Amino acid sequence: MSIAVFFAEDLSGDDLTLDGAEGRHAAVVRRIGPGERIRLTDGRGAWAEGAVTAASKTGVTVAVDNRGTVAAGSPRLVVVQALPKGERAELAVEMLTEVGADVIVPWNAERSQFRSNPERSAKTLAKWRAWAFEASKQSRRSWFVEVQPIASTPDVAQLIALAALHVVLHEEAKTTLATLEVPASGDIVMVIGPEGGLAPAELAAFDVEPVRLGDTVLRTSTAGVAAASALLARSRWT
Repeated sequence: MSIAVFFAEDLSGDDLTLDGAEGRHAAVVRRIGPGERIRLTDGRGAWAEGAVTAASKTGVTVAVDNRGTVAAGSPRLVVVQALPKGERAELAVEMLTEVGADVIVPWNAERSQFRSNPERSAKTLAKWRAWAFEASKQSRRSWFVEVQPIASTPDVAQLIALAALHVVLHEEAKTTLATLEVPASGDIVMVIGPEGGLAPAELAAFDVEPVRLGDTVLRTSTAGVAAASALLARSRWT
């Protein structure tokens, strides 16, 4: 059984107390008790491991006997994910987090069917960040996924313009993803359109040649993880 991972902002010291929501989750929900080993991470590359020496309803205390840091992934994978409907949004965020995306940018695409207003946007962003946070812990990441505010099409166009490699997926593209040269550093910006596909105006705004995965058309919630896996297999997974 893999060691459980929890978030802690401060990892200094040999005896760390995990309290608050994370501490209660460890002690009450996960029922972690004295003698069990856990890992704490600040989500920015640093981690500390040790055995639990005390547990209560408010949290746990850990005697640290191992610690380290993990370098940030390079190239950095930035995934622009068009806002899906219902449960597919959670699925997309979880899978992108698990596979290794570094940044997720929710995108209100023309065909996303997302009615934007301040209250709904704030609630949606909070959900995405909560999903990414939990999935980062579940997949034992030392660098947690960053979920940026909901982007407009001009925002996405700017990200593409600054990318070391841009990957705009489109089912009718002539170029395949497998033919792209993957950079060793910088940002790979990958754009996943909505269920209805990219609108002509969006393709014009991006002003880049799109690519396709293969001969089949994937749903918006699964296209990202498939494309990310193909790119990471040729860069950070080698």
